[in-house]
Formats: sequence, structure tokens, C-alpha cells
Amino acid sequence: MSAPPRAGAHAKAGPPRLRFRVRVSLGDVVPIGPGKVDLLEAVREQGSIAGAARALGMSYRRAWLLLDEMNATLIAPVVETAHGGATGGGAVLTPTGTAVLQHYRALEAEAAAATRPHAQALLRLVARERSPG
Repeated sequence: MSAPPRAGAHAKAGPPRLRFRVRVSLGDVVPIGPGKVDLLEAVREQGSIAGAARALGMSYRRAWLLLDEMNATLIAPVVETAHGGATGGGAVLTPTGTAVLQHYRALEAEAAAATRPHAQALLRLVARERSPG
């Protein structure tokens, strides 16, 4: 008799897909990783840290801490902010932030392209949703 499926093992999330998740480590710190790059992308799209946090479903404090960690560990800050007032404040990516985002996304795309045959073979091995019993 086989073990029952794990909870969530066959979630209805669509077909299986392979995602590359690159992390750059500096000791115990991860200055560049998938969540931080998603945050940079959201800041670029939303024009503010608060808007980016909302778009990603995270607290403003969490977003600010992630950006602060990036600013402290990279060669230059990744985001510039303007305080509120008549223009309402906001945030934009610096050249360093733009470079991190561009290189990270290019690395993901090139890795996916280079490994496509193996990725497709792995995905064919993933069980599709099975009918009960």
C-alpha cells in the first residue's frame, strides 16, 4: 500500500514548471536573491517602496529592510527615495539597482535556455494530478 499524498502535493497550480533561483552569498548575508530582485522590479514598476511592498504582499518594513541590506552590501545603493510632500515622494532604481535587475533576469533566461533539454526531461517526470483511488 502506498503512502497517502502529502498535503498540497497536487495543488491545482497549473502545469509543472522549472524556475532557476540564483542567490549571491556574502558570508551569512544574501545581498542578491530572488525575493530582492522581485522587490527591485516592483519598485521600478510601482515607483515607491510602499507600493512595491503592497504589490508583493509584504510589509513596508520588510521591504525597507531588504533594500537596506542590499544598499549595505553592494557597491552602491540600489534605490533612491524622495520624501513625501507636494510630489508625494517615491522611489526609483539607481544604476546599480537597474544593473542588478538586468543581470539577474539575463542570468535566469540564459540558464533556462542552456538547460532546456534537461529541464523538459525533469518536468516530464513530475506527476500530474491523479484521480482519487
